[in-house]
Amino acid sequence: MSNETPGFNSGSVKRPVSTEQRQQVIDLRRRMSLKQVAEQTGLVLGTVKTIISRSGAFRDNELHRAMFCLPSLKPSTETQVALKELPPQQIVTGDRDVDALLWLREVVGTGQAGHIEAAMAAAKKIKTPAKELEKRYRDWLQIMHPNNLFAALSSFDLGNLEALARRSVEKAELQAEARARFGDLIFSHTDAEVFCAVTLDGLECCSMGMLDKAEVAERFKAKPELMPNTLADCLRELEYWNRLYWLRNAVDGESGDAAPEASARDWFVFDLLGEIRPRNRDEAKAVLSYLVTGGRADSMKDCNRIMENLLG
Repeated sequence: MSNETPGFNSGSVKRPVSTEQRQQVIDLRRRMSLKQVAEQTGLVLGTVKTIISRSGAFRDNELHRAMFCLPSLKPSTETQVALKELPPQQIVTGDRDVDALLWLREVVGTGQAGHIEAAMAAAKKIKTPAKELEKRYRDWLQIMHPNNLFAALSSFDLGNLEALARRSVEKAELQAEARARFGDLIFSHTDAEVFCAVTLDGLECCSMGMLDKAEVAERFKAKPELMPNTLADCLRELEYWNRLYWLRNAVDGESGDAAPEASARDWFVFDLLGEIRPRNRDEAKAVLSYLVTGGRADSMKDCNRIMENLLG
């Protein structure tokens, strides 16, 4: 009886790898290193590498990329006035310096460079220290809203026009990008959102308005053609959802969070960062960078699982 191991040559005879073995290799590779897959299946490492390479399952998914992609930027056809009119000056508190500062904040809030530059210059002419103006405004708010414990928070950092300017410019840039990508359809459902809604149709929200993670994963994994194949695919989709949220938020800050189905997809893909093995060191570093800058580091249990996956 031959003691030949699958994948090894025995003289001139080579045992073919079955369809079941090939699928096993692909499934194992999603959570194991190439060496571990070879040990688990009894196949030669070179055979495992060949199966993985020919499968295409670990190359970036082009269909996925096309779905989770923002519309291309289009030249604006709008004929807008180059510079918006200044907001009207108003008497708010009756304190001249406080009211002047409140008006300058409105000017800076336009996000337009010319207005911001003029406002910054005008602010230097106010001799009262910013902390004093902040106190005066807080005292006025407490008088006007005696039963509102949070009213005084509106006076926090009142004189920090530089920080307000940065936020205003960023918001204006996002608004311009939203117009260039979506026109007037920024709040219309994207193809990706429709895909999520159709795929998860019928699932009921459980605690805190969330959909059941196991059911969500089962539904999305049943659509392999739009599954992320790689960690790069995952990061690309996570950036899609993040950018879409901020573009909409810049246009209308009251627009609210994503629909439950889109939010469920976002968390499903985030969880895949702890399942899909990195193809190389650079991909692992990109995921680590995302964990630091992506605003999700508060989920330590998930982050630890992801880091263990990256470390192998």
